[in-house]
Amino acid sequence: MERLFVFAFVGLLAQVIDGSLGMAYGVTASTLLLANNVAPAVASASVHLAEVGTTAVSGFSHWRFGNVEWGVVARLAIPGAIGAFVGASVLSNLSTESATPWVAVLLLLLGVYIVARFVFGKKPVVVTRRPGTRFLAPLGLFAGFIDATGGGGWGPVATPTLISSGRLHPRKVIGSVSTAEFAVTVAASIGFLIGLGSEAIDWRVVGGLLLGGVVAAPFAAYLVRHVSLPVLGALVGSVILITNSRTLLRAADAESVGAYAALGVVAAVLLAVAIRRTRGEHTEVVEALEGDEPETEKQPV
Repeated sequence: MERLFVFAFVGLLAQVIDGSLGMAYGVTASTLLLANNVAPAVASASVHLAEVGTTAVSGFSHWRFGNVEWGVVARLAIPGAIGAFVGASVLSNLSTESATPWVAVLLLLLGVYIVARFVFGKKPVVVTRRPGTRFLAPLGLFAGFIDATGGGGWGPVATPTLISSGRLHPRKVIGSVSTAEFAVTVAASIGFLIGLGSEAIDWRVVGGLLLGGVVAAPFAAYLVRHVSLPVLGALVGSVILITNSRTLLRAADAESVGAYAALGVVAAVLLAVAIRRTRGEHTEVVEALEGDEPETEKQPV
């Protein structure tokens, strides 16, 4: 029973991060499960099986809060499911360790771009042209494959790529990516069950992750609707920077307390700058409203 509560807490924490930032459920949950001596293959399979429930609740919650663009969901989900099934099916025979540092570098650059644009840059302007199938289909296929073979990665690949394209509001990106993830997790779970067999799955792990994730999903969807763009950019960027810096440090055998402390300081500074900028924008809006002249003719809505 004690381990069930531990796994439930892992699921709750991972879902709060994933549902509010649009990424990192698999990365967070897999890392914490491995720290609790769960075998890597079982951890990855358990995370995806639990995500079948958590992504369903998360997608429904995002839809209720108006965070979903259904055209984007469809174009991401179908190729994403294909990529996830293929990735899960060949995981036992395919090593992705050599590709991991290169993917981490790409994601790290995307994280830097997001921080520069949303935290330090001008207020982002989203273009009216929505991302099409030519852009979304390859993205979904690649993100789904990475997610299944790497134990996580759907959000870290799909979310920053869509945000950096500037074609969709970050809130819509997070909601749509989280909703499309349901199809990805179903396909990956089927692949893992075929490859590993149900007897290899520790259903206490799955149940704990599912319980914690379902509890956290509505709160996470509410949070993403009410967090300001600079703060959201700082949080998303920090997750990407820390997660992929950790991957690169491990690949280079350069992990240290000092390195992680430095990453923590960077994340704290980014968040502080984002909060200060949000307050500044709020002050500008208030001053602009107070400075309106009474005789100004109202424009038609």
